[in-house]
Amino acid sequence: MTPEEIARLPYRKNVGVMLMNAEGEIFVGQRLDSEVPAWQMPQGGIDKGEDAKTAALRELEEETGVSPELVTLVAETDGWIAYDLPHDIVPRIWKGRYKGQEQKWFLFRFHGTDNQINIEVDHQEFSEWRWLPVSELVANIVPFKRAVYEQVVAEFAPHL
Repeated sequence: MTPEEIARLPYRKNVGVMLMNAEGEIFVGQRLDSEVPAWQMPQGGIDKGEDAKTAALRELEEETGVSPELVTLVAETDGWIAYDLPHDIVPRIWKGRYKGQEQKWFLFRFHGTDNQINIEVDHQEFSEWRWLPVSELVANIVPFKRAVYEQVVAEFAPHL
């Protein structure tokens, strides 16, 4: 695909979840489909007829095994935050239909214990997971998503 063709593509609507434990650390998972370090917070698409918060809770449970009863909503981003995929990835992801994603982010406080987190789910996305201090979050994220994470951290800063 040419850069011009990619520029004409729409963004995929998506939600992201910042899951914070009692110590104020943030959940990140290493993407299973990446040979290089590609840590990220849970995220995923919004199903037809689903609102963003419902999608966030569904994605959180699908990717981490954390059920809605184990979290409380602390905050959500005011608007949507967009990012572009690197051009070489666009044709391989989502059948080349999107240039990137436009995300609504939610900050949830986790009230469970680490043994209630299970990344070995039906459609596993992470090979491993860990808690990171907020100060280390952005530096550990795949580079093309760092600007989004900086915006999310800045917007949620009063709650972290």
